Amino acid sequence: MRRIINSTYMSLDGDVQNPEKWTFDYRSDDANRFAHEQLEACDTLLMGRRTYEGFAAHWPGVTGDMADRMNGYPKYVVSDSLTEPTWNNTTVIPRRDAVARLRELKAEPGRDVVQYGYGPVTATLLGEGLLDELRIWVHPVLHGGNDPTGLLAHAGVHARLALVDVARYESGIVILSYRPL
Repeated sequence: MRRIINSTYMSLDGDVQNPEKWTFDYRSDDANRFAHEQLEACDTLLMGRRTYEGFAAHWPGVTGDMADRMNGYPKYVVSDSLTEPTWNNTTVIPRRDAVARLRELKAEPGRDVVQYGYGPVTATLLGEGLLDELRIWVHPVLHGGNDPTGLLAHAGVHARLALVDVARYESGIVILSYRPL
């Protein structure tokens, strides 16, 4: 059975929204290596609509090993409003079908499925017991985002987790890896 792994960037004050505005100063070779290894361990991408739209605006115009993987992998987007996906190899899953389709996806042969971004899709995965690991990339920055829906802990998400790994990188990023209990 495949695993679904969520990989989320977060500021010290819990902001998970618009990471392109506050993460670039914390890139380092060792953290980039981990990002590449994580992507190589999977063969499928999973996203919500907002994450998909940000990625679809960026990745098709990028080249290189990581971009080739991102662009070539099958992509699944849980959304009721996305009707015309523009990024190749994209399948839209209506929210009403998400749980059943994601259970099927986990049962299919293959490598890990990585979910980028944190929001309603992650809440569904946690609530339905479909998320196998949550990797939070804590960045040493206080971003000060004031939209409560952009925080990791927003209303409606309750989950007990067990810490399974901690990795510290040169830039000050710490990746906390948890498994749901």
